[in-house]
Amino acid sequence: MAGFSSPQYVLQTNLLGTVNVLELARQTGASLLFLSASRVYPIASVKSVKLLELPNRFAIAPEQTLPGISELGISEDFPLKGHRSLSGATKLASELLIEEYREAYNVRAIINRCGLITGAWQMGKVDQVVYGLWVAAHYFQKSLSYIGFGGSGKQVRDLLHVEDLLRLVNYQLEHFAEFDGEVFNVGGGLSNSLSLVEATDLCQKIAGKSIPINPVLEERPGDIPIFITDSSRVMDKTGWQPVMGSEAALQDIYDWIAANEVVLSSIL
Repeated sequence: MAGFSSPQYVLQTNLLGTVNVLELARQTGASLLFLSASRVYPIASVKSVKLLELPNRFAIAPEQTLPGISELGISEDFPLKGHRSLSGATKLASELLIEEYREAYNVRAIINRCGLITGAWQMGKVDQVVYGLWVAAHYFQKSLSYIGFGGSGKQVRDLLHVEDLLRLVNYQLEHFAEFDGEVFNVGGGLSNSLSLVEATDLCQKIAGKSIPINPVLEERPGDIPIFITDSSRVMDKTGWQPVMGSEAALQDIYDWIAANEVVLSSIL
C-alpha cells in the first residue's frame, strides 16, 4: 500500500537504495546478496492462476496455462510481463541494475526473491507481515478483517521464518562463487502456507482467545488471492529447506510479544 500513497518513499528506499549499495560494491569490490521479493511477479498474471476453492482456503489447480506455476507454487519461470505495484517494480528494477553491474563492473551478486518472511521483531500491519499482525491482534484482543475475495479469509500466503532464511543466506555467503549470478525464489512453500482462516484457527489455539473478524468485500489495490513460493530450484542447488513450520512460527511471534508486552502494546 505504501507505493500507492507515497511513490517517492518507495522509489527512494527500494530503487535508489539499491543504486547506493551497488555503487559501494563497485567502489570497494564487495559482493552483493540482494533480498528481492515475490512482488516482482505481475499482479494480473498471479490473479489469472487457476484456483480451487476449498472449505478453508484457495488452492492452485493442477492444470494451468501459464509456465512456472504448479501445485507447489510459483517458480522463477513465471512470466514477468505486466504491472506489479510500485514496490514490486522497484525490486525488479533493482534486479536489472544488479545484472548490469555484474556485467559492467564484475560485481558478484546473488538474488533471493523472498516470499512472506515471518518471526519475532516484525511490526505487522495490514499490507505487510500480515501473520505478525494476526498474532498481535489475538494477543491484544483487537478486531481484524478478512479483506476482499468475498470476505472469506481464504487468501493464502506461504511463511518463511527469518531463522530459516538466515541459514540459507549464511550458506550462500560461505559458497558465494557457486551461486554468483543466480536468481532464486525463496519461501516457506506449500507445506508452510496458511490462509487467513487457518491463521485465525492457529492464533485462537495459541492465544486461547477469539476476536471479532469482519468480512470486507472490497479488495485492496494490488492484492492477490494466493501466493505460494516454489523454492525447488534453490533447494536442489543448496540442499537447504525450511524447518520451522507455520504453527511454530506463529508461536514464536506470540512468545516474543508476551516477553515484550509493555514495549509492544503501544506499537502493535
